[in-house]
Amino acid sequence: MVATQHLPLIKDLDTAAWLSQFGGIFTPLELAAMARAIAFAQPLYAEQIELTGEPVLQHALGAATILYGLKMDADTLVAAILHSVPNFLADWREAVEAQFGSRVSLLLQGLARMEQLAAFNETGATPQAMQSAAQLEQLRKMVLSMVEDIRVVLIKLALRTDTLRHLSGANAVQQQRIAHETHSIFAPLANRLGVWQIKWELEDLSVRYLQPARYKKVALLLAEKRSEREQYINDFIATLQSTLHQAQIVAEVTGRPKHIYSILNKMQRKGLNFEQLYDVRAVRILVDSVADCYAALGVVQALWPPIASEFDDYIARPKSNNYRSIHTAVMGARGLPVEVQIRTHEMHQTSELGVAAHWRYKEGTKSDSKFDQQIVWLRQILEWKSELVNQADTPFKNASFGEQVYVFTPQGKVIDLPANATPVDFAYRLHTDLGHRTRGAKINGKIAPLNTKLLNGQRVEILTIKHGAPSRDWLNPQLGFLQSTGARAKVRAWFNAQTITDSIAQGRALLDKELQHWGVTELNQEKLAQQLNYHKLDDLLAALGRSTLTTRAVARALQSAFPQKIIIAAPVLKVTTQHTLAAQISVGGINNLLTKNALCCKPEGHDSIAAYITGHHGITIHKANCAYLVRLARARPERVLTAQWAATVKAKK
Repeated sequence: MVATQHLPLIKDLDTAAWLSQFGGIFTPLELAAMARAIAFAQPLYAEQIELTGEPVLQHALGAATILYGLKMDADTLVAAILHSVPNFLADWREAVEAQFGSRVSLLLQGLARMEQLAAFNETGATPQAMQSAAQLEQLRKMVLSMVEDIRVVLIKLALRTDTLRHLSGANAVQQQRIAHETHSIFAPLANRLGVWQIKWELEDLSVRYLQPARYKKVALLLAEKRSEREQYINDFIATLQSTLHQAQIVAEVTGRPKHIYSILNKMQRKGLNFEQLYDVRAVRILVDSVADCYAALGVVQALWPPIASEFDDYIARPKSNNYRSIHTAVMGARGLPVEVQIRTHEMHQTSELGVAAHWRYKEGTKSDSKFDQQIVWLRQILEWKSELVNQADTPFKNASFGEQVYVFTPQGKVIDLPANATPVDFAYRLHTDLGHRTRGAKINGKIAPLNTKLLNGQRVEILTIKHGAPSRDWLNPQLGFLQSTGARAKVRAWFNAQTITDSIAQGRALLDKELQHWGVTELNQEKLAQQLNYHKLDDLLAALGRSTLTTRAVARALQSAFPQKIIIAAPVLKVTTQHTLAAQISVGGINNLLTKNALCCKPEGHDSIAAYITGHHGITIHKANCAYLVRLARARPERVLTAQWAATVKAKK
């Protein structure tokens, strides 16, 4: 757990006195850098006032004091002092790097990028866009992804905490906006990074302005000052530590009074009255083993009477997120209830940094394992920073957030995209049709090429035409228009659809020609498609258009389904035949049809005959008793027709 030290608020601009509190903590060179930072900033900040009415220099020193409480390094404090320099000095990058080094300059650049978010939120984001829990989650991720050094986020949290401490000096509209932004974005970030003291203070101060009546009611119900509540917990801890020591249980005992926001949140979440809360004051015991957990529980319940309804053994029955701890509540001195949590150091480490993901449990959001791992990494950095500050290259870099980019829509909605995404990716992410109609883009209000790589925090607006189609250039990877596989798939699908449309049109023309050729005017074409093993007519037409289905195959299907109609309508084809008598045969009462005598039985003019419609060779004439014709008729009786020799033939005989 990372906790702040309570230092007195800065009530004047006695910078020498402010610096003196760090004597023996920072090296002389570090103290000299802080003094130079104050001297550098002082003329720039002269007569500059924050919207709360606090002087800018005092605001900067207040934030630096909070960062000192977090045990941050000297570069971080220097950057906090200089945080507003970019607002008042045009060539600040060169000046800061020359006097304070590249690390401080990079921290200020990170702060400047985060300020872009704040400026956009004040002017561009609609309230509706910021109400969604999913959108707030996206915005928190954007904040973390915009910085390469996590200390930038900590500086921003410290600055916001100092602003909240003086928020009473702002007007009512500003109070509401800042309190809402703090509650929605910055307090959850502090929670995720394990900066608990800042989290609690941001929550308490923001709810003071968001729900003033309820805040005042709970404050009155507590009926004691914060310092008195803290003293009560300190006395409770002292008694407990002494008894644990006598029982030869090695334990680390910490505690804090329940914060007002936590009380309000629990009352609302569980529908409880203030009198029904047993964890307004809370203590945590960390021990070395599971056996010590239960031994410590025995000590606690021997010292103070337990509240039977307030006991949960999450060691014996861990929560679904693997959270393990013993929770109990006892009636302490003066009849005031105290919640006690007991766990091993290993359980505590798991709940704070591991799979238990305690901060997600508290916020009630869905799990995102990849993002969780990044948060774990960041919080480990915070835990290790005290061991690393003396090393030459402290690894505060936040490279793990480089796989995504977060940008704003004109309405203030946050959209996540893959790294190096472009405005075309952005358009397709919003809607497929918007992507198809994209013809230009504005980034932060300025026209930009469609293959521009988007950066975190930018505001993107798509320029479209009423009806449009994607460009084939977008699929060329060398031109860099698309980075998203989803957007690329949508463009390919559009062009595939156009190809299919063209094929269907060509197939329709071929089928209509074939139907006209055979004189078929009434036909269930869907059934024809199914007869040819296609699920729907468009599939048949596309196959005809691509030449994967021949018109001959369609003709065979037509002959099979409508032999009489086809025969009646079929034109006389000029085909050479070996039999001159073929045109003198009447088939189904129709003369002058193209026929051919079968080679199997070789019918002659005196033979009784029958006709058979073949699949490839038109009409064949068989002897009526032809064995082959009998087999054909058994398999396809609809193809057998009556036939007889013409009268002219019989007369000659």
